[in-house]
Amino acid sequence: MAKTVLVESKPAITKVGTSGTPLEYYVQTQYQVDDNGKLIQGSAKSFIAYNNSTVPGVKNFVQAAETTDGGANWTFKNGVDGKPIFGADAQKSLKQGALRTDTQNAITSSAKNAPQPLSAEDQKQLATSAKNNAGTEAQQAQAAVREDIKTAETKSRFKFPEKLTYPSNLQIEHQDVIKFNMLKYEPRSLNESANQGLGSFGERSNFTSRTIGNVFLPIPGGITDTNAVTWGSDSLPSGAKALADLANSIITGGAESGASTAERQIGQAQESSGEIKKGLAAYFTEQAIGQTNILSRTQGAIQNPNMELLFSAPSLRPFSFTFKLSARSVADREQIRQIIRFFKQGMAAQRSESQLFLKAPHTFKIQYLHRTKDHPYINLIKECALQSFTVNYTPEGNYMTFADGLMTSYEISMQFQELEPIFNDDYSKLDQDKDTVIGY
Repeated sequence: MAKTVLVESKPAITKVGTSGTPLEYYVQTQYQVDDNGKLIQGSAKSFIAYNNSTVPGVKNFVQAAETTDGGANWTFKNGVDGKPIFGADAQKSLKQGALRTDTQNAITSSAKNAPQPLSAEDQKQLATSAKNNAGTEAQQAQAAVREDIKTAETKSRFKFPEKLTYPSNLQIEHQDVIKFNMLKYEPRSLNESANQGLGSFGERSNFTSRTIGNVFLPIPGGITDTNAVTWGSDSLPSGAKALADLANSIITGGAESGASTAERQIGQAQESSGEIKKGLAAYFTEQAIGQTNILSRTQGAIQNPNMELLFSAPSLRPFSFTFKLSARSVADREQIRQIIRFFKQGMAAQRSESQLFLKAPHTFKIQYLHRTKDHPYINLIKECALQSFTVNYTPEGNYMTFADGLMTSYEISMQFQELEPIFNDDYSKLDQDKDTVIGY
């Protein structure tokens, strides 16, 4: 018959938050043992009792948090006012700070202070429940890193103006324009279960759900795009191909298959003409001694390199834009200032609260629009990173301002690059290969 065991730690004080507010508490740990005094797995449960009294000398301990996995995760309890008993600093400290460490040590100590002695194995198991269920040290460190990186979002700007236009009277519904959508950066997720466990990267979510601001400008002159892929020459002499066949047989079929392939290759070599034997012998001699050109020195020939131009990799397209912005009205000057700020702040890296980590800047989706829809006769552009943004404050070659200090003219130059290559099926997704748009 199971027996319940309850152990309480001594009251302790841990300082939480940047101000070091003292928090007084004790930990109750409850678990069950069977008739033989052996720990019943999964029966451990712990509570934090917190002294919320503000009267000196008066203690009022109330349950503020509960865990059933040794401190890996805590459920926070509410007070009579419906608000969490633990404030934000205490909750944060219990998740990844000093309070987490102290309470886990208190839970672990119950293995030694139990009224009914546990075996060394069960003591270790209870300690494991308190510590290892919360994750290994490496896992805890990774969790702390993820939490710190998330703090970059609380420090950074994620709301920018919408429909910034230059000139301020730009008729975006009736004329062709270029639209720059700023997006919250989203990394591609790794699907480890795909492709028979080899894994693959998923798609980013639709850019419209991540748009945090946009700018409309007239389409500038000189817009171009260049699609490129990398090809390179490569060679595979017959001797190297023979070794490749042997290695492939061993990898795919094991040692027995490799031995069979080697035997077949040796037999074919022995049946070859004298010149072929000499050529193969020279090649393997070169491989054995690390010296090249033996065949050329002795026979005045080389093995056919079987040279071929082979596909190597796709490429990421760059895009450059230059705009000249001259204020013609009060509305223009405000738009120009905000547009420059829009790009400068949007391309800046985000730093975490600890300043140990930097998070990727926002990205951009660029669209050529014809009457508010994608222009069918100009190329499409995938999501891009803004790699450089240059402002020329004196594009006319002279320093000139209005009475309030506004520059008479600005010239901005931007260099973007797509995050992903262009693939054949990207075009098919656009119009099912009906060729109604130019595409990418």
